[in-house]
Amino acid sequence: MFRKLIYKFEQLIVWAQSKLTNKQFIFLSSVLVGISAALAVIVLKTFAHWVFLFATSVNGILKLSFINSLLPVIGILLTVFVVKRVLGGTLEKGTSQILYAVAKKASIIPRKQMYAQIVTSSLTVGLGGSAGLESPIVITGAAFGSNYAQKYKLRYKDRTLLIGCGVAAGIAAAFNAPIAGVLFAIEVLLVDVSISAFTPIMIAAATGALVSVVALDETILLSFKQQQTFNYHNIPYYILLGVFTGLISVYYSRNLQKVEHFFARIRFQPYKKALFGASILAVIIFIFPTLFGEGYESIKTLSESDPGKLLENTLFSDFRNNSWALLLFVGCTMMLKVFATGITMGSGGNGGNFAPALFLGSYVGFFFSKLLNVVGLTKLPISNFTMVGMAGILSGLFHAPLTAIFLIAEITGGYDLMIPLMIVSSISFAISKRFEKHSLDVKNLARKGNAFTSNKDSNILSTIETEKIIQTDYLTILPEENLEKLVDLISHSNQVVFAVINAQKQLLGVIHFNDVREIIFSNFKVKYTSVKEVMSEPKEIIYPMDSMETVMNKFETSKVAFLPVLKNGKYYGFISKSIALEAYRSKLKSMTID
Repeated sequence: MFRKLIYKFEQLIVWAQSKLTNKQFIFLSSVLVGISAALAVIVLKTFAHWVFLFATSVNGILKLSFINSLLPVIGILLTVFVVKRVLGGTLEKGTSQILYAVAKKASIIPRKQMYAQIVTSSLTVGLGGSAGLESPIVITGAAFGSNYAQKYKLRYKDRTLLIGCGVAAGIAAAFNAPIAGVLFAIEVLLVDVSISAFTPIMIAAATGALVSVVALDETILLSFKQQQTFNYHNIPYYILLGVFTGLISVYYSRNLQKVEHFFARIRFQPYKKALFGASILAVIIFIFPTLFGEGYESIKTLSESDPGKLLENTLFSDFRNNSWALLLFVGCTMMLKVFATGITMGSGGNGGNFAPALFLGSYVGFFFSKLLNVVGLTKLPISNFTMVGMAGILSGLFHAPLTAIFLIAEITGGYDLMIPLMIVSSISFAISKRFEKHSLDVKNLARKGNAFTSNKDSNILSTIETEKIIQTDYLTILPEENLEKLVDLISHSNQVVFAVINAQKQLLGVIHFNDVREIIFSNFKVKYTSVKEVMSEPKEIIYPMDSMETVMNKFETSKVAFLPVLKNGKYYGFISKSIALEAYRSKLKSMTID
């Protein structure tokens, strides 16, 4: 019955596609993708919230965080089991895979990502793994958009646009923040969109937020109603907070990579690795139970009037009214968050860094303002700094200041903090960018030349395969032959450059037509001059494994129009700068979303 209903619905979409213009159908599709992404958010968020309430209620009885320590171990082991038994033993994590799909796979995202992320992240994070649900939500939304476009045979541009719609809807639904959803899709994932492409993305984000508001309990979402008035006298402290969050962002980014590399090098079986990592995580969460799960409840606690509640049902509950004890607890938690998140994902769990960024930001903002207040230097509005700190870390880690600014503005219910949000986000972004060229989710792929970066030219060049523009049919010449042979080759081809090779096809030099133009018009010189006498060493050598960005840099350095290619140490062909530029223009045209 259910399959029959789905079939009829699909037939209705096919009928609508035949009756609507392409633009109208994209608008309809953005709504459907937005609804799908929002439903995924509802499932994930509700499950995670139920588990948190269960753990909290049990802890209220035990008075210590035993259950908090046990659940993440179960969650990570179950995640590994599902990956191994249901998902074929592999699961790609992180939003970087969306960038890779857009750059290298024609915006094709595997079908299993429509459900794999929901199942695995709900087990990991829902059962207390110290990661976030937003990255899995974003990947799921992108998978919905990509597979929807594939099913209805939409072109590459439209597939990419619907991926953006799924991403925007996921973020919008997760935070009831449609503007932030749109900005995240454009600022982080879709680096080159025209104004007209905004409309479907905005429709999808609005749809996702609307479905979330209607169907999801407001208490599950991260939102703040209490905030203090912005005082411009505090601007110097917001500047300092921007610097602080920028440095902490760099600390988080570098240490997360170290933890993940550590687990990647461990040669344990998957279950042993999961048990090893989860056991370490269990100890950390036992001592610092606020690291359990997404941690959104503790963020709300920090922004309220009695942050000492964080110490309840912990080893430090006797110090709940001691400001210095609370500061020490918050400071240790914020420094350990990166290790808790890295262990969660490195040992086999699934999750993302979006929620950890918000968690860390709130703790950094609280620690900064509370410390200044306790030592008596000033009297800062702690709730404001707690919320603005989230924007600082989010901007620093993801290199997305606009998303950070508007997300916090939306979840705080207004724009009273817009000025400090802009100050902190921009400073944090600038400092993070100074020390980390690429954002957290991009740098591994960018190092391999596989992902989009903030450089538009690099983005386009990364999608062009060097091998495909190598011309291997160029005529060659031997060094001992005279120029009569060269003249014969020129007269029977349109080549202006020739490779000089030996019998073993080793490249000895090159001859450019312009360099011998005067000589070949002298019969005497043509007859008695050898190729070896006029050839020159190539100014640059290209290899098939070179990225196109490397190729273009070599053209820029050498100032020539043709460069030889070597493969396995032997002459292979030439690359023409004009053909490389034509490939760039064609790819630019095909990738521009309009």
